Amino acid sequence: MYRFILCGLFWLCSPLSVLAHGMSEQQKLRMLGGSAFQYIWLGAEHMLTGYDHLLFLLGVIFFLTKFKDIIKFISAFTLGHSITLIFATYFGIQVNYWLIDALIALTVCYKGFDNNGGFQSYFSTKSPHLLWMVFSFGLIHGLGLSTRLQQLPLGEKGTNFFLRIISFNVGVELGQVVALSVMLLLLSEQRHRAYFKKFSKVANDGLILCGVLLFLMQMHGYLHFSNTEDFAFDEDSHAHAHEKMDYYSTKTQHENIE
Repeated sequence: MYRFILCGLFWLCSPLSVLAHGMSEQQKLRMLGGSAFQYIWLGAEHMLTGYDHLLFLLGVIFFLTKFKDIIKFISAFTLGHSITLIFATYFGIQVNYWLIDALIALTVCYKGFDNNGGFQSYFSTKSPHLLWMVFSFGLIHGLGLSTRLQQLPLGEKGTNFFLRIISFNVGVELGQVVALSVMLLLLSEQRHRAYFKKFSKVANDGLILCGVLLFLMQMHGYLHFSNTEDFAFDEDSHAHAHEKMDYYSTKTQHENIE
């Protein structure tokens, strides 16, 4: 069971998963003149492939058993990311997407550390107020979502512009509800088992590890973005270089089989 959980968390941190969280060229083309429904669908799709957001949410609800507590903390997170998603997109506030995603990765590390009693064990102090931390981290996650949304052709400011932002945000919330439903179902099955205490330790250690890996991946991308001369080529060329290596590796394997 533990190995299965860790393998799943490692898969979420694969380079392919990180790339899937961005806006592909196909998505950008598809959203030219996109309707409100298309933006709702895109928002839901983006949340369901937003592995950093999902890992953080998993950490938030991991030990929550009462429905009112789940609603309270998820509402705080939703309010936080809705504020920055809507306002940052509307006013065109942009940040480097590598850096904001690296910061989001650190929120995953924080939640796993907090869940395993890190503040009590290493600092002999209580954890910071969780509700305010979840709200604050929601603001950061919303800024990351806004940065991705602004990669799309939203058009001139007006009714349609604002409607697209709201539609995308609605889609994000719908995707979040679906993801949370699955997480809560899986966690509820584990909570009554004798090994849950050990399981929770391993799972939250896995969250910390995944957060670290995601952070390193995003910082790796940022270095290519900001120091193209030192790296000899930009991040797009770097991605294509990896694609070529994968292609030739696969081709060689087929030739050897033949």
